[in-house]
Amino acid sequence: MDSIFAKETQIDGRLLETSAAMDEFEGYRHPHGRRIAVIADALAERFNFASHDRSALSQAALVHDVGAMLMNREYIKTNRLLREEERLDMQRHTVIGEQEAAKRGLSRAVQLLVRWHHEWWNGFGYPDALSGEQIPLAARILRVADTFCAITDARPFRAAMSAAEAKKHLIEWAGIEFDPKIVKIFLLLEGLSELQSFDEREKTRFEDWFAAESENLSADKQEFPG
Repeated sequence: MDSIFAKETQIDGRLLETSAAMDEFEGYRHPHGRRIAVIADALAERFNFASHDRSALSQAALVHDVGAMLMNREYIKTNRLLREEERLDMQRHTVIGEQEAAKRGLSRAVQLLVRWHHEWWNGFGYPDALSGEQIPLAARILRVADTFCAITDARPFRAAMSAAEAKKHLIEWAGIEFDPKIVKIFLLLEGLSELQSFDEREKTRFEDWFAAESENLSADKQEFPG
């Protein structure tokens, strides 16, 4: 569903370049920001967002972690979980990202989505400890889409979850981290390649290669019988 990039939108090349640089810094092997944008846009469509609100959400998805990239902490690239002091330091990235979005001339809606994409449904997120419907719907959508995309792609410190495992995680944390109604709608999405885990994609590629090699081997045996 890359149509949100193919059609005429307010997403320009500079945002896509920033998103690619952000993904590389965080150690994602695949286009993380673009993937979030596609899934978030599909959810926004289900919630009947106006076109300008969908555009703001897509832009925010692309640059949601620009603050982390600007902080440029080496611990992001380490092959381990963050220590407590590092985790607290990294929580600053949402506010730094908001400020950077403002410097780049992005709308106030985009700035606030970048600021609030780590707020939790139960109020234990950051930076403002918003809860429930205090958190704008678009930010709640971004929380679900970002989490799903993050845990179904490999990072330097862990392997990718399968799509089924990731959906189970969303269900288990609905009402805690995630808005339950967004999780419910998310589980109804289908037909998007972005919903497939990269762990599963790699497995599928191997299985396709293995099947092709097996066919070639069978053909060789028929051509040169022993």
